[in-house]
Amino acid sequence: MSLLPYEPFRRLEKMKKELDQFFSTDFPSLSFAEEFQPIFGTPKIDVVETDREVVARCDLPGLENKDDVTIEVDQQTLTISGQINKVQEFKEENMFRQERYSGKFHRTVPLPARVSSEGIKATYKRGILEVRMPKTNKSQKSTIDIEFH
Repeated sequence: MSLLPYEPFRRLEKMKKELDQFFSTDFPSLSFAEEFQPIFGTPKIDVVETDREVVARCDLPGLENKDDVTIEVDQQTLTISGQINKVQEFKEENMFRQERYSGKFHRTVPLPARVSSEGIKATYKRGILEVRMPKTNKSQKSTIDIEFH
């Protein structure tokens, strides 16, 4: 009989993974699923306002191509969503600790000023998605293309 070190949070980590799977794939349209967003699949984001633009930087390590992420800008709201796909290198029963996130993510943040849908630039480099949005007084909605490095 082999002895394993006692890991009190192993069950919680497995339960978190199962709940994430449940809400992201089995019932993505449940209205209360958004209440779990602070726990599951919420990327960190910084938003800065300058004289001419609003800049958002979002931590998204593990993206493989630009089709894995969608950016939408609507007046004073930025929405970033997509999926991070990681190849399972080891069998789950052999996993001792798993902290890196894989799965669907979604984040909507208010912007400090109205922005134009024209002239928005999005770049992804070294796990950071940067979105630069010029300020405007007009109201419009658009989807942004990403320059993927």
